[in-house]
Amino acid sequence: MVDLIPSGESVMKILQDTGAYRRGHFVYPNGKHASHYFQMPLAFRFYDNARILSVGLSRMFRMEKAIAGRLPKVSIISPSPGGIMVAFGVREALSAEQIYWAEMEEGKRQFRQYMVDNDVHPAIIVDDILRSGKAIRETFDLCREIGTPVIGCGAIAKFEDAPNEIDGVPVKSLLSFDVNFYENEEEWRVSRSASEASEERVRY
Repeated sequence: MVDLIPSGESVMKILQDTGAYRRGHFVYPNGKHASHYFQMPLAFRFYDNARILSVGLSRMFRMEKAIAGRLPKVSIISPSPGGIMVAFGVREALSAEQIYWAEMEEGKRQFRQYMVDNDVHPAIIVDDILRSGKAIRETFDLCREIGTPVIGCGAIAKFEDAPNEIDGVPVKSLLSFDVNFYENEEEWRVSRSASEASEERVRY
């Protein structure tokens, strides 16, 4: 029997089997070091995985009466191109009428699609992974600027220290993962997580 909402363990297995979850030495864009990194597009290369993950996340939204009662007059919005695959999967599962995504241009997140104020349906913002919540928060602001209320938000996976709600909207996720961050390589090397990781070093 297929789980309507996959467990965190089954989600992690998909990520491990596809190489979307990696262990080693990773330097994040903010300069911090960690022993874990997620490359979610590797899991979404396979249709069955993409469907399981997207449908699972969509069911978490459908369980909310405030969201289910608005369907299909809902827009699905990705904070960045990286979350577009998730947005399309969730849109299909919910039969939502609209889909949009934001992009970074000259250091600022913005919508590139032609949009008319008050013509965008109430939004569900989805991404592949939630680390700090910065991208989703900025997308909340974009929606506010065009007069579109945000009625839901979530990601396939989120770090445990990421926010559990944004502007009062609960964050949905299929997997919550604890990642320990270190300020520099020396701190990382003396940590327990470093001793359990490989020597692969990747800077993002």
